[in-house]
Amino acid sequence: MAQLAASDAAIQPLAAYDMSADGGFLCRYDASTVELPGAWSDAAATALQLPQVLPSGSVRAFLEAHLPHPSDLPEASSLTDEQARMATVHYTFMVQSYIWGEAQHSDRLPSCLAIPMVGLADRLGQQPLLTYSSYVLDNWSLIDPAKPLALDNIRMIQNFLGGQDEAWFVLVHVAIEACAGQVLARFSDIHDAVVQDDPARVQKLLEHTAGTWAQINALFDRMPERCDPYVYFERVRPYIHGWKDNPALPHGVIYEGVARYGSKAQAFRGQTGSQSSIVPSMDALLGVGHAADPLREFLDQLHEYRPQGHRRFVDDVRANSGLRHYAQRVQSSALNDAYNVNIQAVADFRTKHLEYAASYINKQGKKTAGNDTDVGTGGTPFMRYLKKHRDETQGNLL
Repeated sequence: MAQLAASDAAIQPLAAYDMSADGGFLCRYDASTVELPGAWSDAAATALQLPQVLPSGSVRAFLEAHLPHPSDLPEASSLTDEQARMATVHYTFMVQSYIWGEAQHSDRLPSCLAIPMVGLADRLGQQPLLTYSSYVLDNWSLIDPAKPLALDNIRMIQNFLGGQDEAWFVLVHVAIEACAGQVLARFSDIHDAVVQDDPARVQKLLEHTAGTWAQINALFDRMPERCDPYVYFERVRPYIHGWKDNPALPHGVIYEGVARYGSKAQAFRGQTGSQSSIVPSMDALLGVGHAADPLREFLDQLHEYRPQGHRRFVDDVRANSGLRHYAQRVQSSALNDAYNVNIQAVADFRTKHLEYAASYINKQGKKTAGNDTDVGTGGTPFMRYLKKHRDETQGNLL
């Protein structure tokens, strides 16, 4: 078989996408050491008090009284990437707390939250509310910097209510993201081996990748250890909803003081594990497609909620991976087996996600405004969505 042209290799080193082999899509700096300038630091101090204030039921008055006026904040454009991302962690938690943190939800954000939130979102090229990146990817730190990144050595920086269940829910995701770095680091090598027509090397790399996926799925299995379904539904989930396709906020949220929005309410999708880039990256590598329907449109929309570098990584892998066609063409049973083990590993991950969605959300029974058991935090009929994409993944077995 003729080799492909070298110019076809367009999957760059992970660092070009703000990624690493050690942490995957996680931030590549120690977030706990980031120092925010001026009034941004005052705002962060206010955000860190949320676990003490939210139980009072009067978080809105607290935030309006203690947050700096937008004119006192240095321009978001003047912040370094690390500073902008850390400030975003704090502000997104305050934004969510303002909307969902009292008995009656709010359909407006005061200018002291809205203006800096939109400024930070513009700075980073993301949306002005809590996303997976500010909830998980940029919201962790090592307990002991001399020890490896593992579940027994990481902590959350910013919380809503705090407590074991909230932290465990986030930190299991952090650990999974870190483990996935080993998988993502092989993508370029897999691509090169396909280009060089080296089926033995492709097979070996896929076998190593499947071994790492076994570790990822083992980490995901640990979610129930310290995150109880009832506590998750009642104490963790209420704060992470968005305001697109959310029945409690049919018109969205008004961002007061943001000139380009005027008085028009804005609708953005909420934080969801589906904003993680791990599984979309695997879909892109393995050539897994999803049928064009409303649920596929949801996936496409969530792609815009990822950090810019991570979006480019998924796009580059999707544009350049010829792995599935190569495996079909080579017709090696050993290579097909290695490919299928990875397909099944991703399907198993999606199955576990489906099981957790049922036990942690769908079976809880209690429906409250903004925390519906039938609507995901991203605003979709998640049970049908998760099952469909699991089945489509398994449908790609060779």
